[in-house]
Amino acid sequence: MNNTNSLIEVAQVGRLVGLKGELKLHLHCDFPEQFKKGKTFLTSKNETLEIFSYNSARELVSFVGYQSREIAAKLVNTLLFTTEENSQKECHLQEGEFFWFDLIGARIIDNGQCLGVVEEIERIAHCDYLVVHTDEKLVKEGHVKSFYIPYIERYIVSFDKDVKEIITQDGLGILENS
Repeated sequence: MNNTNSLIEVAQVGRLVGLKGELKLHLHCDFPEQFKKGKTFLTSKNETLEIFSYNSARELVSFVGYQSREIAAKLVNTLLFTTEENSQKECHLQEGEFFWFDLIGARIIDNGQCLGVVEEIERIAHCDYLVVHTDEKLVKEGHVKSFYIPYIERYIVSFDKDVKEIITQDGLGILENS
């Protein structure tokens, strides 16, 4: 995992649980299957952690070399990262599903008009929202510099990964009311 440009935050290590170095794992991704014995993740301190065990039912993880409570305490609040390449290789998408990094940078098109570009994605409750950086022309017309579009069927018509375009319906209405 050398390419730091393509790192994706996938989880955060939480509080200690028990006496054998187990920690609560807070997933920041939709692919819990990637957390398995032997899998490695990079931390924000550029350290590599290897999973010793993972209990998906209880969301508990332990790491190689951190199997005691005292040593594992050093990992509390650590962020875990993987690469886009590893995600594409290990996480299997269903038809019509995309990774968040596929959507970043995509143009938002509503009724033939470019509303802006996806800057990032935020998950609020159980819904993903596209954070859209509004097109400069629309900002000059008095619209806000950025706005949110829920990634649900009501607003998202289609996404073309090859041309990085998301076709929306009523996206302009969201922008106008933001």
